[in-house]
Amino acid sequence: MAVKKQFAVIGLGRFGGSICKELYKMGHQVLAIDNRDHKVNEFATFATHAVIANSTDEKALKSLGIRNFEYVIVAIGDDIQTSILTTLLLKEMNVKNVWVKAQNAYHHKVLEKIGADRIIHPEHDMGIRIAQHLNSEKIVDYIELSEEYSIVELLATRKIHNKSLVDLNVRAKYGCTILAIKRAERINVSPLPDEIIHEGDMLVVIGHKNDLKRFEDEGM
Repeated sequence: MAVKKQFAVIGLGRFGGSICKELYKMGHQVLAIDNRDHKVNEFATFATHAVIANSTDEKALKSLGIRNFEYVIVAIGDDIQTSILTTLLLKEMNVKNVWVKAQNAYHHKVLEKIGADRIIHPEHDMGIRIAQHLNSEKIVDYIELSEEYSIVELLATRKIHNKSLVDLNVRAKYGCTILAIKRAERINVSPLPDEIIHEGDMLVVIGHKNDLKRFEDEGM
């Protein structure tokens, strides 16, 4: 059974609300925070605790025991100033992992300067994933790790049906690594070289973007 973690989500708009619901559904302890009472009421049944609080008020954050949470997600909507001040306070209080939703490049730059541990651009990231999926029917999902490296989920085609990983020799030919093979509900992590691939399997592959593209075009 997965270990339960403690999360605090500040800002219960569409993005923060989705995170709050999903983490709670997974069985984690979630503290939902917003300065709007109707939002707190809405998420009272989707969180361990839901409270009305001003996240730029240091005393209010301390009274919630915010520094004890493993992760704090700052999902404040359009109020960039409140997002920045909240992040600054959390880092000054030595919260270990502060993940923040950024609105634009300026917001991102400021969040970097004040020590946000991870900066998220939901619309931008989702846009890239959808574009990749539209570009190729073989790509089921796409995660950008950096400007050069990505992880993709590729749908195995008839071309590689009944071939083993040794037969494909993906690392030598294309410089990519197959991390896992998903078949129906079964996930084989770190598959052995003699693992046979079937058409319709999902291959989780990591590599340089150019190498992944070559594998998709030539190897699949």
